[in-house]
Amino acid sequence: MIEVVLNDRLGKKVRVKCNDDDTIGDLKKLVAAQTGTRADKIRIQKWYTIYKDHITLKDCEIHDGMGLELYYN
Repeated sequence: MIEVVLNDRLGKKVRVKCNDDDTIGDLKKLVAAQTGTRADKIRIQKWYTIYKDHITLKDCEIHDGMGLELYYN
């Protein structure tokens, strides 16, 4: 289990526990459950890299305690 911190830069930080073999789409569903936003309206990125839904966290090199950016489309 890893813990990922997502910051939406509007004052909300979301901490999500997930496995490293989960996909970005699974991570979006977990974030949507905590924030009350629909999963298809969430965009997760790090700097200018926008992560696609079908790629696993391990393939994106997302580790325990890593901070990502959360945007609402």
